[in-house]
Amino acid sequence: MNGRPAAVLAVALLAVLSGCAGFSVSVGEETSTGPTAAAPDVANGTAATVVDVVDGDTIDVRYANGSTDTVRLLGVDTPEVYADNDPAEFEGVPDTAAGAACLESAGEDASAFAERWLAGERVTLVTDPAADRRDRYDRLLAYVHVNASGASGSAPTVANGTATNGTATAVNHTDFTYRLLATGHARVYDSTFQRSERYYAAEADAQADRRGLWRCRDPNATAAGGGSGTDGGSPVDTGGPVATSDPGLTVERVHADAAGNDHENLNDEYVVFGNDGDGRLELGGWTVGDEAGHTYTFPGGFALGPDETVTLRTGSGTNTADTLYWGSDSAVWNNGGDTVVVSRGGETVLRYAY
Repeated sequence: MNGRPAAVLAVALLAVLSGCAGFSVSVGEETSTGPTAAAPDVANGTAATVVDVVDGDTIDVRYANGSTDTVRLLGVDTPEVYADNDPAEFEGVPDTAAGAACLESAGEDASAFAERWLAGERVTLVTDPAADRRDRYDRLLAYVHVNASGASGSAPTVANGTATNGTATAVNHTDFTYRLLATGHARVYDSTFQRSERYYAAEADAQADRRGLWRCRDPNATAAGGGSGTDGGSPVDTGGPVATSDPGLTVERVHADAAGNDHENLNDEYVVFGNDGDGRLELGGWTVGDEAGHTYTFPGGFALGPDETVTLRTGSGTNTADTLYWGSDSAVWNNGGDTVVVSRGGETVLRYAY
């Protein structure tokens, strides 16, 4: 017996009843992860607000015109949280039950990391002319730049996919996609895109320092966790942005791109700190760190008075009241984006992303 006519009659009757009762019925409606009909053309930089963090490398956004879209972060891949992981996709991770379990934990860490940084935030989406615009699921493929001042700040255009450095009072951006790699929360996805060289370098650093998921190369030694510093250094806090420090410490300026070769002009790479509070800041023993785990410790007895500033230069020299020297033999701050993290007794008191 063919039941199709009866089914058609039932649907027709349901439609009539719904019209009389004042409600609507959708039959056989399909869902899509792609854009709504009115989604704008995302090019060199389009502002959007993150409305949902699906996992470490996928988010849902809403554009200014109210339309929505699903974004797959371009060039990276975090471990799965809704499906089984294949350890073979993550270089050096053993293809064992322990390796897979470690990656699952790392995937949960990556999702939590993305949630802290992106949920509810205003971001700038940047596509890449060398890459596909959308994947097979119709998700937008884009780099995601986070507005360091939070959702309340504006999100200016990011021209040609390049974030612009700024001061503590300006709107600053950080390449969150790169941040996933630098903290060890993701691997580089083998594909064609313009930032691949920089991304592979960040991945290599994370692998060498066994940050995040790369701890899974020895899953029995330690569980996968958030990004950490190099051996012997202080861990890099990977939580969300801290807009201001309670004591009044501020980052007035980051000069990451030294003239010429950064590694040969270390003292032209620097961070300027200020005291915006009413009291004297005793900074001795406080630490300054970046995403890669480099750590500097303020000398004992060093203090910063109200409205005073101090410049921390990467190279070597003689410390003075307004200039300190890191003593590093190589550049510290990434030209394309990084995070200045100041800690006191292991507690983060200031985070500044550029």
